[in-house]
Amino acid sequence: MRSVSVSRLPPFQRFLDAHADDVLRFLIASVGRHDADDAFQETFLSALRAYSRLRPDSDLRGWALTIAHRKALDVHRSRARRPVPVAEPDGRSGDARHAGIEGDHWERVRALPPRQRAVLTLRYAGDLTHAEIATLLGCSADAARRAAADGLKTLRKEEPDVAATA
Repeated sequence: MRSVSVSRLPPFQRFLDAHADDVLRFLIASVGRHDADDAFQETFLSALRAYSRLRPDSDLRGWALTIAHRKALDVHRSRARRPVPVAEPDGRSGDARHAGIEGDHWERVRALPPRQRAVLTLRYAGDLTHAEIATLLGCSADAARRAAADGLKTLRKEEPDVAATA
């Protein structure tokens, strides 16, 4: 009788160790340093809850980045609902949600429309191909490529020197 080799998922700690840096880098680029730590914890808590239900042949990195992407979307949604403290009302209008993180080169990426923001952070912070991004976002590789091009075009219009380095 032949013994059938069944591939198994690695222990969760090994999974966490293998993918923590990629997930944290993606989240910092996507939501900023301040919110990245909380989103990181939420990502891996969600992963822990669902880990035992994964198929052994699953793409663990892609799965972890998908969860991180969803947690980043939650952060962006909560920012829209969160009151912004100010020292003194000065009557100026503007988006103060990103106050205090001046100089962060990802700040402008976070201001892009959701699809462009997701594609650029997955591409440059997550180091995924357009095909992998398409799978994670549920779109075609051409749509992911187009969203990246549109996002970079917007960034180049705003400040050519920064976008040229991307």
